Amino acid sequence: MPHQKNVNPAGNHTVLPRILSKRNHLQLPPIEPLGNPEPENSSAPVAIAPAWHTIVLVVAIIVLSIHNAGRLSAIHGSIDRLASYGFSAAMEVVMLAWVVLGLRLKRIPLRSLLGSFSFDARSIASDLGVALIFWFCSLMVLGTLGIAWSSVEAALVHRQTPAHVAGQSGQTGNAGQTGKAEKALARDPEQIERLRALSQLAPANGREIAAWTLLCLLVGFIEEIVFRGYLQRQFIGWARGGVVTGVLASAVVFGSAHAYQGVRGMVLLTVFGALFSMLALHRGSLRAGIFAHAWHDLIAGLALALLKSNHVI
Repeated sequence: MPHQKNVNPAGNHTVLPRILSKRNHLQLPPIEPLGNPEPENSSAPVAIAPAWHTIVLVVAIIVLSIHNAGRLSAIHGSIDRLASYGFSAAMEVVMLAWVVLGLRLKRIPLRSLLGSFSFDARSIASDLGVALIFWFCSLMVLGTLGIAWSSVEAALVHRQTPAHVAGQSGQTGNAGQTGKAEKALARDPEQIERLRALSQLAPANGREIAAWTLLCLLVGFIEEIVFRGYLQRQFIGWARGGVVTGVLASAVVFGSAHAYQGVRGMVLLTVFGALFSMLALHRGSLRAGIFAHAWHDLIAGLALALLKSNHVI
């Protein structure tokens, strides 16, 4: 009969500590938990809509911008401004609806794009004050860039202009020629022609002023949600938290949406868009930017209307 070895169940309690002590003595690698490891930075911003949804939106914005530029250049004589305001408002609403659709695909509420703010009078007054200061500072920045742009253009044109005219010499002749060139450049016919075309959209009576005001409020609200809310957050998510990349990308799309203002206008509005992005990041919400955006569009339209009525443009 084979010899049977007695097994003592209690003996396991004495053997196990020895095994563990040998394991610690040999410094074996730690046992990794089963399952998928968590990402290193789980709090990094993520995309808030499918990539195809954003691509369609950006392409549509650029196509519509080119269409508006062609439509504006084709304006001759008077137009139906109320109908034009209605078309612009409809396009803004469609753009907002498309953004809402993309957010719902990711189950993200639209309210989250607006940021954190309260509705008490003190908070609203604070955002209004910040918006006003931001608007004045932005105009100073854009004005400085506009002057620099004009100076560079003047220098380039002046270099292409003959320094002397045949049969004319001396300081007096050169000064006279330079003065004529500066006057010609000061007129900037291309810029004046664009302002004249834009002035066709400026309100001219009480009904149009009321409609223009409503349109500016709508545009300020929707475009801040689209560009500084949706697109900026989406681009930051694509850049894995790269705020600078998100700001620059959304600003470029914002500038491209204004092709009817020409290359110079698009460049300046790209800078304007970046400033709006920095305001949104600083305030933690879009409300101050909405105030400034709506105010800027309203004043710009009324200023064009005033210049037109006084036959300045």
